[in-house]
Amino acid sequence: MGTRVNQIGLQRNDYKGRPSTLCQGCGHNSISNQIIAVCYELSIEPHRIIKLSGIGCSSKSPAYFLGRSHGFNALHGRMPALATGAIMANRDLTGIGVSGDGDTGSIGLGQFKHMVRRNVPMIYIVENNGVYGLTKGQFSATADIGQELKYAGLNELPPIDICLEALAADVSFVARSFAGDAKQVRELLKAALSHKGTAVLDIISPCVTFNNHETSTKSYPYGKLHEEALQDITFIPEYDPIIVDVHEPGQVQAVRMHDGSHLVLRKLDPVKHDPTDKLAAFRLIEEARIENQFITGLIYVDEHRPNLHETTHLIQAPLVHLTEADLRPSAEALDRVLGEICCQ
Repeated sequence: MGTRVNQIGLQRNDYKGRPSTLCQGCGHNSISNQIIAVCYELSIEPHRIIKLSGIGCSSKSPAYFLGRSHGFNALHGRMPALATGAIMANRDLTGIGVSGDGDTGSIGLGQFKHMVRRNVPMIYIVENNGVYGLTKGQFSATADIGQELKYAGLNELPPIDICLEALAADVSFVARSFAGDAKQVRELLKAALSHKGTAVLDIISPCVTFNNHETSTKSYPYGKLHEEALQDITFIPEYDPIIVDVHEPGQVQAVRMHDGSHLVLRKLDPVKHDPTDKLAAFRLIEEARIENQFITGLIYVDEHRPNLHETTHLIQAPLVHLTEADLRPSAEALDRVLGEICCQ
């Protein structure tokens, strides 16, 4: 028996990165493992991926997956601007941005909001643990109000909800998951990879060192006890699509992605959630907050909103591949433009 390979002849180990230096049991490591599994299963060419991150424990994790891909580690909170430039310069690249609740919800919130409103075609993963784990456990912007930590004291400020912020910025795909639910993370990643705009994945990723108390909504015990999945999710790749259009609770609803692939959702009676209804998405998150529930799954998707390449009328050829002859106007063309200006 030979070593198992995918459709492009790569082994699963070909999608790995360096050994993790994060704490044993960190939820970020589980997310990295799911990215490796998904890219292997979908036979994605590693050199067509660009990994981007900011600063923090979460932003270290791109080193631990897709070692054959492009990568750039940006300044704290500045990853969205860098990602926008990279993907505009080379539209053939698939961007996977990995950030944290501090990197996105605090110093990088403005950049995050503008990236989402532009609908930059990339995946934006927020590994959300409610603390600054790299600098010894201070509260982040997503920390629960009333939460108490040994070194940080009592948090008296309400949390920022990453999914709500994304919805308010007119995101075209937003989902929430739990690092301890490997299957759901994998299927949401597959769906996000097939989406043509910004796909925001807010993944609750417990910090086992500073924030794994049972009272924290970012902990393993709380997540396992209170997780309320919106759907039983199965992803159907583009080469084998299944189209189902049923809206009755308890049956199956298929959300058609831009490339023809589908995310198949089993709608649960208690939730009755339509992920194409933006107002329902706002209501769902707010009701979950009031009821102290842990809602996971696909929250909202808009398959019609144009992405940044479309709104800027970007040419099909990647800008990075254009030659000097393509970019430099001829002397005759410059003379013509100058003549037109002088005549006005």
